Amino acid sequence: MYTTIPQMFETIATTYPSFSAQMVKDKQGIFQSIPYSQVFADVDALAASLSRRGIKRGDLVGLVSDNRSEWLVTDLAILTLGAADVPRGRDAMPYEISFILSTTEAAYCFVENAVQLRKILNLKEKLPLLKHLIVMDKEFIFESLENTAVPAGVEVLLFSDLLSEGRLLLNDSAQKRHIAEERKKGRGDEVATVIFTSGTTGDPKGVVLTHENFAFQLEELPKIITRFAPGQRWLSVLPVWHSFERILQYTIVSQASAIAYSKPLGSILLADLQAVNPHWMGSVPRIWEAVKAGVFGSMKNKSPVSQKLFKFFVSVANLYDTNKDLLVGDVPSFKKRNRFIDVLRSFLPTVLLFPLYKLGDHLVYAKVKEKLGKNFLAGVSGGGSLSESVDRFFSSIGIKLLDGYGLTESSPVIAVRYFDHSIKRTVSPLGNTEVKIVDENGNSVAPGVKGLLMVRGKQVMKGYYKRPDLTAKVLSPDGWLNTGDLGIWTHDGQFSIAGRAKDTIVLSGGENLEPVPIEAKLCECEMIEQAVVVGQDMKYLGALVVLNKKLVEEYLTEQHIPYLSDSLSKMKEVNELIAERINEIINSKHGFKNFEHILRFAIITKPFEIGKELSAKQELKRFEINRIYKNEIDQLFVS
Repeated sequence: MYTTIPQMFETIATTYPSFSAQMVKDKQGIFQSIPYSQVFADVDALAASLSRRGIKRGDLVGLVSDNRSEWLVTDLAILTLGAADVPRGRDAMPYEISFILSTTEAAYCFVENAVQLRKILNLKEKLPLLKHLIVMDKEFIFESLENTAVPAGVEVLLFSDLLSEGRLLLNDSAQKRHIAEERKKGRGDEVATVIFTSGTTGDPKGVVLTHENFAFQLEELPKIITRFAPGQRWLSVLPVWHSFERILQYTIVSQASAIAYSKPLGSILLADLQAVNPHWMGSVPRIWEAVKAGVFGSMKNKSPVSQKLFKFFVSVANLYDTNKDLLVGDVPSFKKRNRFIDVLRSFLPTVLLFPLYKLGDHLVYAKVKEKLGKNFLAGVSGGGSLSESVDRFFSSIGIKLLDGYGLTESSPVIAVRYFDHSIKRTVSPLGNTEVKIVDENGNSVAPGVKGLLMVRGKQVMKGYYKRPDLTAKVLSPDGWLNTGDLGIWTHDGQFSIAGRAKDTIVLSGGENLEPVPIEAKLCECEMIEQAVVVGQDMKYLGALVVLNKKLVEEYLTEQHIPYLSDSLSKMKEVNELIAERINEIINSKHGFKNFEHILRFAIITKPFEIGKELSAKQELKRFEINRIYKNEIDQLFVS
């Protein structure tokens, strides 16, 4: 196993120097490849420049940027010197940046562009120890600071200048040897990064992760996802400061593959998929939900015959995939199953549906798959569980999604779905990772019984930065991490996530329920873009609903109902439509208990935003939602 990330990178870069490491758009928007040899040279050059300026082993360096090629170079250069980075995305609020940089006492901070530089310069009074800011953007000019002055004692440097300086320094063999020796000195137990969580439940906490935390996963992940190979291409769309995209990038590098930088925006993402023709893409469930919604939405403009054919073949695919899973045994066994009965039930439907399925593949499914490119092997999804409908849709049309589970505190991977034995709604623990699901007394529960998920392994964090009190609440002396998630074992050793323990809603009648499955079901309605279930200590459940305005407007147009876009939430017809759809999907027939039904709802007039209602990985920030929409929530429970 690799000891440190820079040591792993050196091995790959010297073994595969001509292989593409990064794919970056030029000014014309065309992807250009950067070989491993060039990235390795840039890493050493930047490390030499930073070393000359005093950055050393054990230092913490700020890194405020979204995905770009310079991020990986910066990260690897900092780690080469034995220092650690403190990353954050450019959507971070000023108070978050101030909190993070002051808590870590960072003297150096890399920033993506002029916007981030101005943000931090305006905070300088709160950051007396911050002395050096390095701008990554090649197009940056000091005039772009506008009216923001650079305070005395603060040095603003350019990333490109540091690279040039470093290349000159490396002409000295002693300096070159020094950088190589620093990389060689690295130990697995050294801190690689301090990632401050996005604060879904309050102030950010600094998760301290080591090189061993990451290196362990690089050893275990290829045993589950068995189709990795040198020279493959990955599309990168998630915020790299978060642990999920970070382990994806380290995995890509460890497999001598290429990172192509894109954005999670429909028009850009689809165009980049065609241009890059990737083998893999990491994403969060919301992206796959958006892709599915886009596929269904595109059918609105087709002829009635095309729409009917599409719906027919999608239903055929769903039936065929469901029966095929039963036939081959790829179904979750939350209750003990009889293989003989499963085969008996599914054999004939699978055989009979196969010709129709192949016809549907030719007429419908292939056109959807084309949008991902001819090389696409699988999407790796994290940051939340895939909904069953999204999971089933992509599987049924022949697009493999590998659901993963983890959290920042486990750097992040705890479990992933096997590539060669994909069982929907479940994930399997990484090798050499202990997982237990316990009841309120700490006793392990039987398969099919919900309980609190605990994990122990080499990927688990050292603790929270400068917060031993918080560390003790989630990490036991013998290394068990309380994930705060609820899980359910199958009889075959996989498990599924059943919500967050702290998200559990307790109604006034004492009924306990998990809001996440209900919210996922609500979002299966094409008219609903986002939903939050509320009702703690109340008699019944309510929901906040964000409309898919485009589809609602199309419905009103088809029904010849006049409307104003800004007044949809107040229209009687719209509220009746949403009430009807909610009652259709959240009912006893679909497995929801009476107390899980949504009795009242409120339509929110604008989508939830990252940094406000959503965390950086697009999880609901429930405490913020309760604060922002207090009046709307209160009205749901007025008698």
